[in-house]
Amino acid sequence: MAAPEKFTTTVSTKGQIILPTGLRQRREWSAGTKLTVEEADGGVLLKPAPAFAETRPEDVFGVLPHKGRPKTIAEMDAGVLAEAKRRHAGD
Repeated sequence: MAAPEKFTTTVSTKGQIILPTGLRQRREWSAGTKLTVEEADGGVLLKPAPAFAETRPEDVFGVLPHKGRPKTIAEMDAGVLAEAKRRHAGD
């Protein structure tokens, strides 16, 4: 297994760093990409920030208004299957 490529960068007086172009392109991190910064053993870990805040089902259950009778599990399963088939029809 090849050793990971290593880069060197400099922290500016404003606390900014420049990530090398090749790394940004491979990670598809364009200008404006939000990253999380975590301290890790021996360094710092950068990861893309989640698009949405972490939630639990109980935090959001029932927040959307609905009129009519609830769907059955069979109806929900059929809807999921129909959408999966629609999305993968061209494969």
